[in-house]
Amino acid sequence: MRRTSGLVAAGAALMLVLTACGGDDDGNTVDVEPGDTTTDDGGDPDTAGGSVTVGGASFTEMAIMQEIYRELLEDAGYDVGIQSADNREIYAEALTGGEIDIVPEYAATFAEYLNVEENGAQAAEDSPIATTDAAETVEAARPLAEDRGLVILEPAEAASQNGFAVAADFAEQHGLQTLSDLAALGEPLVFATTEECPDRPFCQPGLESVYGLEFSELLPLGFGSPQTKQAVTDGTADLGIVGTTDGTLEGLGLVLLEDDQNLQLADNLVPVLNEDIAADQVLVDTLEQLSGVLTTEDLAMLNAQVDAERQLPEDVARGYLEEKGLI
Repeated sequence: MRRTSGLVAAGAALMLVLTACGGDDDGNTVDVEPGDTTTDDGGDPDTAGGSVTVGGASFTEMAIMQEIYRELLEDAGYDVGIQSADNREIYAEALTGGEIDIVPEYAATFAEYLNVEENGAQAAEDSPIATTDAAETVEAARPLAEDRGLVILEPAEAASQNGFAVAADFAEQHGLQTLSDLAALGEPLVFATTEECPDRPFCQPGLESVYGLEFSELLPLGFGSPQTKQAVTDGTADLGIVGTTDGTLEGLGLVLLEDDQNLQLADNLVPVLNEDIAADQVLVDTLEQLSGVLTTEDLAMLNAQVDAERQLPEDVARGYLEEKGLI
């Protein structure tokens, strides 16, 4: 059913990159400030203070989360530096080795990363531990994290998952709010997605088996790419794969359809700490203030402020925490 009108991870890096600002909307590391380098002295378990290094990936959302952690901890009396890297394998090793202390992570993705590290390359497919429930997923991942000297804190409500968008006028015309609503139309769809989608259980196979969606054509235009969004906007595609925290959708006349059958796993935002720094209860309590506050809608808004409005991640992070009364 082609309309005629209306419409995750960067490549491998060889070293950690020091950054004060994180990434731009293309996932590139920017605004390097050597002064952000800190010595990992840790904090006293009973008193806030000491040097802490926050790490993680280098795309927009992670840059914002790193700055949120920085602002929270600096407000609590810590001296905080940021190190970002282009892939999980690099920063996870640095976290385990104590070169960095804290990373913002995605619960389900990190759980399956640990599962594969522990049980081999087929573990995530043959014996997955992540579920659609954030608390269950974190609980299942914690023993594997502890084996590597890591501690996983409580997840936030905010979840950054595969999302599926249609044009707003198309949704209004057909009364679409959920993926089940889309399936009920009973017509084959043109789907703007990734090359890997036919092989990924949470993409084409899941959409077909869980929702009964049918596809007449798959356009390999990328995850949340400008090309994918444009194809849905101009009617070349009926459906496009995007992120649930993509802050540009409304401005492009796109809307997310609810995953009402819970196809996607619980990729809620969660802090992961080296066990040494996790002994600092003041630090842990400071970070866990965020778990009861940050929502998916909040994260989409923050991403839009950086990607669409070209604000700096540190300014966006500070403004959000001030608005929420956390600093």
